[in-house]
Amino acid sequence: MAAMNEKDYYAILGVSESATAEEIRKAFQTKARKLHPDVNKEPDAEMRFKEVSEAYAVLSDAEKRRRYDAMRSGSFYGGGYGPSGYPGGSTYGGGSPFEGGFPFGDIDFNNWTTRSKKRSRAYKPQTGADIVYDMTLSDTDAKNGVKKGITYQRFVTCDACAGKGSQHKDESTTCPTCHGTGHIDIDLSSIFGVGKFRVDCPECDGTGHVVQDPCDVCGGSGRVLSASEIMVDIPANSHDGDQIRVSGMGNAGTNGSATGDFIVNVKVPSEQLTFRQRAGARISGIIAMLLVFVAINLRSPLFAIVLIPLLIFGIRNILVDGVKMNAGWWRSFANAFVSGIINGAFYSIIIMTLYACTAGLGHVGYMGI
Repeated sequence: MAAMNEKDYYAILGVSESATAEEIRKAFQTKARKLHPDVNKEPDAEMRFKEVSEAYAVLSDAEKRRRYDAMRSGSFYGGGYGPSGYPGGSTYGGGSPFEGGFPFGDIDFNNWTTRSKKRSRAYKPQTGADIVYDMTLSDTDAKNGVKKGITYQRFVTCDACAGKGSQHKDESTTCPTCHGTGHIDIDLSSIFGVGKFRVDCPECDGTGHVVQDPCDVCGGSGRVLSASEIMVDIPANSHDGDQIRVSGMGNAGTNGSATGDFIVNVKVPSEQLTFRQRAGARISGIIAMLLVFVAINLRSPLFAIVLIPLLIFGIRNILVDGVKMNAGWWRSFANAFVSGIINGAFYSIIIMTLYACTAGLGHVGYMGI
């Protein structure tokens, strides 16, 4: 084999130089199955299999990939690597960089089963994600209530395999590549001098299990993308910030896991504060709480003199965009103001603690030193 920087690992895997980590993983997964010596009996299958594994070992790791790209371009790479990319600028003189040991040293490929001939898919049960939808309402619809239909895309349970991911088997099987560990150890000590490093197994996505007989429709995930419709009932007297949850209408889970929910966030423009008003309400709450703290503790009036201009600034931000005379707007203002009061109380506790510590030091002085 040629030295590492003379090989085109991208061509070996059949991916472009801008390929993503997922594209590299899938390319390796496909080629490794076809070229494994237990499956492919061609004379050069073992050599090609090692080349593919070697390419994946380098391109799947961001740092190793950067070094490899630097070597190919002929540029110097920091960290003591010479023009050829090897420590001190040495090369392997045309020998294989893996002569010190095959990169997948901890994997017994002799135990690769006939299951690897089939298209495998990671068995990764995960609860489906919720779908969040913002719905803007007029004042009339918010007051009287309304029913609205929504069309959206989501993952639904695959009918062909009933969400299991497998057409004929109910249970997953141990991953034939990592033997259930979920990772593979790659030895690159003969290339970079860094010994072994661990990566998630590309066959099972780090789960240690794969679907035994992947469904042809969903590819083993147990779900497919589909358009759905839902009728949402917005109750009367709804307000900005209210949430309506429809159970089981979110994304279906993978491999038979639970389905998420569909969540509607109610938006009522007439009840919303502007960004400046919300900031002003919070500032006003913080300063109001700090002024109460100053008054109760009868501390330096200079502290109050500094706070009052800040309070005026907060009130100015509230008024400049116009105060709306409806209960919803004042409710939003109250929430922001109370949030500021809570923060102000927290700051007051910190100030009181610091003052107590400083006072304690003043009484003790430097006695005993």
